[in-house]
Amino acid sequence: MTRTLTTICLLLVALAAAANAQAPAVTFTPTSGVPTFARREPVLRVKPGTIVETKTFSKPGDYYEPSGPGPWPGEVGPFYIEGATPDDTLVVKILRLRVNRDTAISAINPTGISGLAADGRTRLMNDPLPARRWVWRLDRQRNVGILDLPNSGSKRIEIPLHPMLGRIAVAPAGEEAWGGLWPGSFGGNMDAPEVREGATIYLPVFHEGALFYFGDVHAAQGDGEVIGSGLETTADVTFQFDIIKGKTIRWPRIEDATHIMVAGSVRPLIDAFRIAHVELIEWLAADYGFDRLEAFQVVSQAGTARVANIVDPNYTVVAKFPKSLLPR
Repeated sequence: MTRTLTTICLLLVALAAAANAQAPAVTFTPTSGVPTFARREPVLRVKPGTIVETKTFSKPGDYYEPSGPGPWPGEVGPFYIEGATPDDTLVVKILRLRVNRDTAISAINPTGISGLAADGRTRLMNDPLPARRWVWRLDRQRNVGILDLPNSGSKRIEIPLHPMLGRIAVAPAGEEAWGGLWPGSFGGNMDAPEVREGATIYLPVFHEGALFYFGDVHAAQGDGEVIGSGLETTADVTFQFDIIKGKTIRWPRIEDATHIMVAGSVRPLIDAFRIAHVELIEWLAADYGFDRLEAFQVVSQAGTARVANIVDPNYTVVAKFPKSLLPR
């Protein structure tokens, strides 16, 4: 049985590679970033199936410069996917995500966002923490991040890199314009490490063309992003876009080699947890043949969850279910 499954997996990989080799491909180099997720004129139009080789936006003197904090460069987009309507689901495959610089920034912003101290949204009795900025070195050959710790017992630390897109979104409903820090039903700043190379992201569509955005690469990030930033850097990204016609979803879904997942983003944190799990249970019932209450039972016993962020204006929880327990 194991040999048979291995053969099937290898065949599927080969078929996917062959399909990608025949897919139309375009290269897009962004020249600017935008501060909000909103309906606006697209910077690129592509057909379903198209592979787009691109990168996150950065410019000299911006936030990513090691010498000092500059302005946030904004997100890339929107991309218009032809044929996408509000009756459909946008499919975004992250075929490749590779860091393209040798440094990453992480910082405390006393008036910004934090999970464990007073910040601009949550007042506490203690004074805000002092501003501080750390510059991590990224060893892309060894795939590790390196930070000197002159005031600690360990004078240097190395951690493995797992690049992710903190922000991946469509334009939200109606004339809404959400700042880049916000996550919601449209995706946005979910800061979920599961949004990485090899993952497929499913997003609801609120406008013709879906109007897709991305940005905010983290070379690595711990659960919750508690200090208010990951290892903020830039990357080259390759996407493939598709549409599921006639199917709608309410919240972002994620799929990788081992799990199906739903991201819920709202405050308080418990409601983000509830949204993600209810949507996951309903996904199992609608698409995988589970009885609704039996799906509730198996998610309760075999499901896992990640607190993706507790620092953004909305918190994000990712509910997961192992694909090994899905019907064959």
